[in-house]
Amino acid sequence: MAVRHRLIKTTPQAVWDVLADGTQYADWVVGTSSSTPKRGQWPQVGAAIGYEVSLGPVSLTNETVVRRCEEGSVLELEAIAGPLGTARIAIELRPWGEQCLVIVDEHPLRGAGGMLHNMGVEALIQLRHRAMLARLAELCEEEAGEKRRPDAAPAPEPGAGHA
Repeated sequence: MAVRHRLIKTTPQAVWDVLADGTQYADWVVGTSSSTPKRGQWPQVGAAIGYEVSLGPVSLTNETVVRRCEEGSVLELEAIAGPLGTARIAIELRPWGEQCLVIVDEHPLRGAGGMLHNMGVEALIQLRHRAMLARLAELCEEEAGEKRRPDAAPAPEPGAGHA
């Protein structure tokens, strides 16, 4: 079972806001090149998004379904990858002072992924999670920073101030 954690320098609410936006899925999930809503209202239970994984000239279309959602703290997903099978991905958010401890727990459920699961695959999942959590942290911290910045003066109109 691949479990990994990361302290993200923003609030759990800021992290939840990113997780709850299905359109940002491809921005933080490693290997995903695009994502689109398929059914339901993400991240409600049963909602799904489709996503594309590109491996060189080959593109695969898969689906992720919300299996459990405790708003603001827990999101459990089932990634459905056709013949490769399915995987459970549980994401837990814990307040850690002013910051957020994010814990990701992933393991195969069905199909070839479960039958082929071994220490080597586990190591690859750990590397993927490290990159995924880094992307999530960058996205959340960047968005939180933009919200904290005071409103800047609007840019001058082109040609304004010139006679």
